[in-house]
Amino acid sequence: MNIKNNYARMISTGIGMVRKRSDIALTAFIVIAGIILVDQITKIIIERNFIEFQTIAIIDNIFHLTYVPNYGAAFGILKNKTYFFIIISIIIIAGLLTFLLFIPRQRKILRIALILQIAGAVGNLIDRIRLGYVIDFLDFRIWPVFNIADTAIVIGAAFLIYDVLFLNAG
Repeated sequence: MNIKNNYARMISTGIGMVRKRSDIALTAFIVIAGIILVDQITKIIIERNFIEFQTIAIIDNIFHLTYVPNYGAAFGILKNKTYFFIIISIIIIAGLLTFLLFIPRQRKILRIALILQIAGAVGNLIDRIRLGYVIDFLDFRIWPVFNIADTAIVIGAAFLIYDVLFLNAG
Protein backbone atom coordinates (compact mmCIF):
# COMPACT_ATOMS: atom_id res chain seq x y z
CA MET A 1 0.00 0.00 0.00
CA ASN A 2 2.80 2.40 0.91
CA ILE A 3 4.66 1.70 -2.36
CA LYS A 4 1.46 2.36 -4.29
CA ASN A 5 0.97 5.73 -2.53
CA ASN A 6 4.60 6.71 -3.16
CA TYR A 7 4.25 5.79 -6.84
CA ALA A 8 1.01 7.81 -7.12
CA ARG A 9 2.70 10.78 -5.41
CA MET A 10 5.69 10.57 -7.80
CA ILE A 11 3.39 10.53 -10.81
CA SER A 12 1.28 13.44 -9.55
CA THR A 13 4.43 15.44 -8.71
CA GLY A 14 5.80 14.77 -12.19
CA ILE A 15 2.51 15.82 -13.77
CA GLY A 16 2.50 18.93 -11.57
CA MET A 17 6.02 19.81 -12.72
CA VAL A 18 5.05 19.34 -16.36
CA ARG A 19 1.92 21.44 -15.82
CA LYS A 20 3.92 24.22 -14.16
CA ARG A 21 6.50 24.17 -16.97
CA SER A 22 3.76 24.22 -19.61
CA ASP A 23 2.02 27.10 -17.78
CA ILE A 24 5.30 29.02 -17.84
CA ALA A 25 5.77 28.23 -21.54
CA LEU A 26 2.22 29.33 -22.35
CA THR A 27 2.67 32.58 -20.43
CA ALA A 28 5.98 33.22 -22.19
CA PHE A 29 4.38 32.53 -25.57
CA ILE A 30 1.48 34.90 -24.87
CA VAL A 31 3.80 37.71 -23.72
CA ILE A 32 6.17 37.23 -26.67
CA ALA A 33 3.26 37.14 -29.13
CA GLY A 34 1.69 40.23 -27.53
CA ILE A 35 4.88 42.27 -27.79
CA ILE A 36 5.44 41.16 -31.39
CA LEU A 37 1.84 42.04 -32.25
CA VAL A 38 2.09 45.54 -30.76
CA ASP A 39 5.46 46.04 -32.46
CA GLN A 40 4.22 44.96 -35.87
CA ILE A 41 0.92 46.86 -35.66
CA THR A 42 2.69 50.10 -34.76
CA LYS A 43 5.19 49.62 -37.58
CA ILE A 44 2.44 48.91 -40.11
CA ILE A 45 0.59 52.05 -38.99
CA ILE A 46 3.75 54.11 -39.52
CA GLU A 47 4.52 52.43 -42.84
CA ARG A 48 1.02 53.07 -44.20
CA ASN A 49 0.58 56.62 -42.93
CA PHE A 50 4.05 58.18 -43.22
CA ILE A 51 6.53 58.66 -45.97
CA GLU A 52 10.17 57.95 -45.17
CA PHE A 53 11.67 60.51 -42.79
CA GLN A 54 8.31 62.24 -42.25
CA THR A 55 7.97 63.43 -38.67
CA ILE A 56 5.02 64.51 -36.57
CA ALA A 57 5.54 66.25 -33.23
CA ILE A 58 3.64 64.69 -30.37
CA ILE A 59 5.38 66.94 -27.84
CA ASP A 60 7.23 69.60 -29.81
CA ASN A 61 11.03 69.20 -29.69
CA ILE A 62 10.72 66.38 -27.15
CA PHE A 63 8.85 63.45 -28.69
CA HIS A 64 8.05 62.90 -32.36
CA LEU A 65 6.92 60.04 -34.53
CA THR A 66 9.45 59.83 -37.36
CA TYR A 67 9.53 57.10 -40.00
CA VAL A 68 13.16 56.01 -40.34
CA PRO A 69 14.09 52.87 -42.31
CA ASN A 70 17.04 51.27 -40.53
CA TYR A 71 19.15 49.15 -42.87
CA GLY A 72 21.71 48.37 -40.16
CA ALA A 73 21.76 47.32 -36.52
CA ALA A 74 21.55 49.53 -33.44
CA PHE A 75 22.11 53.17 -34.37
CA GLY A 76 22.37 52.13 -38.03
CA ILE A 77 25.75 50.40 -37.77
CA LEU A 78 26.63 47.71 -40.34
CA LYS A 79 24.26 49.07 -42.97
CA ASN A 80 22.95 46.79 -45.73
CA LYS A 81 23.98 43.54 -44.02
CA THR A 82 20.39 42.23 -44.07
CA TYR A 83 21.18 38.54 -44.64
CA PHE A 84 23.83 38.63 -41.94
CA PHE A 85 21.32 40.10 -39.46
CA ILE A 86 18.65 37.58 -40.44
CA ILE A 87 21.00 34.64 -39.84
CA ILE A 88 22.41 36.06 -36.60
CA SER A 89 18.90 36.88 -35.35
CA ILE A 90 17.66 33.34 -35.99
CA ILE A 91 20.68 31.87 -34.16
CA ILE A 92 20.26 34.23 -31.19
CA ILE A 93 16.50 33.64 -30.98
CA ALA A 94 17.00 29.86 -31.07
CA GLY A 95 19.66 30.10 -28.37
CA LEU A 96 17.53 32.31 -26.13
CA LEU A 97 14.49 30.05 -26.57
CA THR A 98 16.57 27.01 -25.66
CA PHE A 99 18.05 28.74 -22.63
CA LEU A 100 14.56 29.91 -21.58
CA LEU A 101 13.39 26.29 -21.38
CA PHE A 102 16.00 25.46 -18.75
CA ILE A 103 15.75 28.48 -16.46
CA PRO A 104 14.75 27.42 -12.93
CA ARG A 105 11.26 28.53 -11.92
CA GLN A 106 12.57 30.87 -9.22
CA ARG A 107 14.63 32.93 -11.72
CA LYS A 108 11.64 35.07 -12.77
CA ILE A 109 13.65 38.20 -13.59
CA LEU A 110 15.95 36.23 -15.88
CA ARG A 111 12.92 34.65 -17.57
CA ILE A 112 11.35 38.09 -18.11
CA ALA A 113 14.64 39.37 -19.51
CA LEU A 114 14.85 36.61 -22.09
CA ILE A 115 11.16 36.84 -23.01
CA LEU A 116 11.55 40.56 -23.75
CA GLN A 117 14.73 40.02 -25.75
CA ILE A 118 13.19 37.19 -27.78
CA ALA A 119 10.09 39.25 -28.55
CA GLY A 120 12.18 42.23 -29.65
CA ALA A 121 14.50 40.12 -31.77
CA VAL A 122 11.57 38.43 -33.50
CA GLY A 123 9.84 41.77 -34.11
CA ASN A 124 12.88 43.21 -35.86
CA LEU A 125 13.54 39.91 -37.67
CA ILE A 126 10.05 40.07 -39.19
CA ASP A 127 10.86 43.54 -40.57
CA ARG A 128 14.16 42.40 -42.03
CA ILE A 129 12.53 39.43 -43.76
CA ARG A 130 9.46 41.39 -44.90
CA LEU A 131 11.10 44.67 -45.90
CA GLY A 132 14.86 44.27 -45.88
CA TYR A 133 15.13 46.88 -43.11
CA VAL A 134 13.68 47.68 -39.69
CA ILE A 135 11.09 50.42 -39.24
CA ASP A 136 12.05 52.85 -36.48
CA PHE A 137 9.67 55.61 -35.44
CA LEU A 138 9.96 56.59 -31.75
CA ASP A 139 11.94 59.81 -31.82
CA PHE A 140 12.93 61.54 -28.58
CA ARG A 141 15.24 63.96 -30.43
CA ILE A 142 18.18 63.31 -28.07
CA TRP A 143 18.54 59.64 -28.99
CA PRO A 144 18.51 57.70 -32.25
CA VAL A 145 15.03 56.76 -33.49
CA PHE A 146 13.90 53.31 -32.32
CA ASN A 147 10.82 51.06 -32.12
CA ILE A 148 8.83 48.83 -29.74
CA ALA A 149 11.03 45.79 -30.47
CA ASP A 150 14.15 47.79 -29.63
CA THR A 151 12.50 48.89 -26.38
CA ALA A 152 11.76 45.26 -25.45
CA ILE A 153 15.38 44.29 -26.15
CA VAL A 154 16.79 47.14 -24.04
CA ILE A 155 14.42 46.56 -21.12
CA GLY A 156 15.25 42.84 -21.35
CA ALA A 157 18.95 43.68 -21.23
CA ALA A 158 18.38 45.86 -18.15
CA PHE A 159 16.55 42.98 -16.42
CA LEU A 160 19.38 40.63 -17.40
CA ILE A 161 22.01 42.96 -15.94
CA TYR A 162 19.95 43.35 -12.76
CA ASP A 163 19.59 39.57 -12.45
CA VAL A 164 23.30 38.91 -12.98
CA LEU A 165 24.64 41.75 -10.80
CA PHE A 166 22.18 41.79 -7.91
CA LEU A 167 20.17 38.58 -7.74
CA ASN A 168 22.83 36.02 -8.58
CA ALA A 169 26.09 37.70 -7.64
CA GLY A 170 28.52 35.44 -5.90
